[in-house]
Amino acid sequence: MSKSYVKGITLVLIEILVNVQGNLNTLIVLSFQGQTQAAVQQADYLWIMFYPCLYFFAIWDAYRDVGGDQHAYMFLPFAMTAFITTIGVAYSSLPIFGVVIGPIFLPILSSFIGLAIGFGIRKILIKRERNP
Repeated sequence: MSKSYVKGITLVLIEILVNVQGNLNTLIVLSFQGQTQAAVQQADYLWIMFYPCLYFFAIWDAYRDVGGDQHAYMFLPFAMTAFITTIGVAYSSLPIFGVVIGPIFLPILSSFIGLAIGFGIRKILIKRERNP
């Protein structure tokens, strides 16, 4: 069996474990139904804080496997998104401007910030290499 299959199966099994233990499917349903407080109460933050890192590692790994590692510093957008999204999970139960966004939507919104920061840092590093 190929290493990619073993890695893929392992990542899927870990994702299922984190999903079930963190109660993610229930959180998604509650969030889309507008029951943010119920989603916050149902969330197992010790598990769902691990999810963004796992998710973005899997995306980066797949991107790398198809040749994405040929671009300098391309890991940065993925790493920063995992980091910022995890912060989004940690703060998802707290009100922002008086509104609790919740454990699903705040991390999703945070991912755009993580991507912007990651691509920004990448751009700066590439520019520095070209013009030392």
